Amino acid sequence: MSFAAWAVVIGTLLTTMALAGSLLKRLPVSAAMLYLAVGAALGAAGWGLMAPDPIRHSAVLERVAEVAVVISLFAAGLKLGLPLTDAQWRLPLRLAVVSMSLTVGLIVLIASVGLGMSLGAAVLLGGILAPTDPVLASDVQVETAGDRDRLRFSLTGEGALNDAAAFPFVMLGLGMLGLHELGDWGWRWWLIDVVWALGGGLAIGAALGALIGKLVVYLRAHHQQSVGLDEFLTLGLIGLAYGIAVLCLASGFLAVLAAGLALQRVQVSGVAPSAVADAAPAPLELHKTQATDPAHAGAFMMQAVRGFNEQLERIGEVSVVLVVGAMLSHIALDGGAIVLTLLLLAVVRPVAVALGLWGAPVRRDQRVLISWFGIRGIGSVYYLMFAINHQLDEPLARQLTTITLTVVTASIVLHGISVTPLMSLYTKRKARTPPG
Repeated sequence: MSFAAWAVVIGTLLTTMALAGSLLKRLPVSAAMLYLAVGAALGAAGWGLMAPDPIRHSAVLERVAEVAVVISLFAAGLKLGLPLTDAQWRLPLRLAVVSMSLTVGLIVLIASVGLGMSLGAAVLLGGILAPTDPVLASDVQVETAGDRDRLRFSLTGEGALNDAAAFPFVMLGLGMLGLHELGDWGWRWWLIDVVWALGGGLAIGAALGALIGKLVVYLRAHHQQSVGLDEFLTLGLIGLAYGIAVLCLASGFLAVLAAGLALQRVQVSGVAPSAVADAAPAPLELHKTQATDPAHAGAFMMQAVRGFNEQLERIGEVSVVLVVGAMLSHIALDGGAIVLTLLLLAVVRPVAVALGLWGAPVRRDQRVLISWFGIRGIGSVYYLMFAINHQLDEPLARQLTTITLTVVTASIVLHGISVTPLMSLYTKRKARTPPG
């Protein structure tokens, strides 16, 4: 397929989304469903213009998915405006730790007993499928940095946290298959892949986000310097946080999330980005004056960074979901993958959420929606490609690919169809009930 042809296809898709974006929000169709359909049409089962083999092209696909996840995690950090000391963080933490661990355990049981997988392969599959997606869940995410809605905050926080929390389970599965060093009695896995990866990632990202954010605000407010090029600031902070964390054997995903969280906490005089939202289109000189005002410098920085990162996030979603659609022609759908998919969405997720949120102050309708919107997507694609690139045997790699792409496709379709009507009902119900 020529570059010109690609330009026409991508240009048509992006233009259509820009023109019809508002219409899609009112229909039981998500943007991801459209991207998936276009990808399938471009694949071998359709026009045959692209057909990436998940085994042969796993290295490139891993990088593409990795970039998309990193950008989405930074975006999630910028959206989650509540301080870490706020009690509302308990819900996403319980979902990302307790519910996700239970999900892994239940997938291991189903895969080992029902599909005849070895214990190591089953643990690896659990790690791949357990994380929910911060990219495809945009319709159920927090809408502003100060959004305190329990449903939206819990799903956004969970999707951001468990993409990183799944890493130890993936490494444990690879180790049990003899493809990663666990150490005697698992000491290396516990110390490096769990304790240091998670704790170190959070510390590195938080330090960089706070340091760079405060430095930029200081230079703008006191020296009228470092104004503009907020896109460079976004990409630079993402690159620094992720790169330094990975080089230090810590979680790059958690580092990027923590950098976003720390950056959006850099505010001056308590002014939130929403307070200056109407000032964005101001003339250049007025914009520069307000951007260097000590009372507004932090808010202006955050508004620019958040806007640019949201566009990057959408581009990442388009890229990965198109590829997922094109890869569907490479999977051999079987009964085992279908049954596991149905059990994951209809049984495993609700059970894990019910146990993880046991006793939590969550309304019944919120609990039901949290149980349903355990959206699987780009994070699972990344971990699948990551595992394949650790020299998995091809038969196992093909089996994991079939199951993962089946789950992701089913999630995109089923959640895409249901998100608009369900969230509409939730919004109406919320307007008639006390805040919570």
